[in-house]
Amino acid sequence: QVQLVESGGGLVQPGGSLRLSCAASGLTFSSYAMSWYRQAVGKERELVAAIFGTITNYTTTVKGRFTISTDNPKNTVDLQMNSLKPEDTAVYYCTARLASGLGPPPYWGQGTQVTVSS
Repeated sequence: QVQLVESGGGLVQPGGSLRLSCAASGLTFSSYAMSWYRQAVGKERELVAAIFGTITNYTTTVKGRFTISTDNPKNTVDLQMNSLKPEDTAVYYCTARLASGLGPPPYWGQGTQVTVSS
């Protein structure tokens, strides 16, 4: 079965950086669009960044600060987060959806907490 395992969350000061990583198994990685979502306390879950092949997409609030990338041989997707702000505090989830599919991603990791605070 498909498994997504995130790592790399933690506590960081404002202006700092973190790198999240997601290891995927049980799927043909190159056929899937990979994304990172986040959910802050009391807020709706939101799409942060997505990637398929060389195509990437970012939500406006993270453009220029976050970078999503994949390593196909390793079946991993990373999210490099720079210039972090307190409002980036959330649980971050790795997701996978067949690139040919529609609708929300069917596969989700367990989530990793990112806390930006001084």
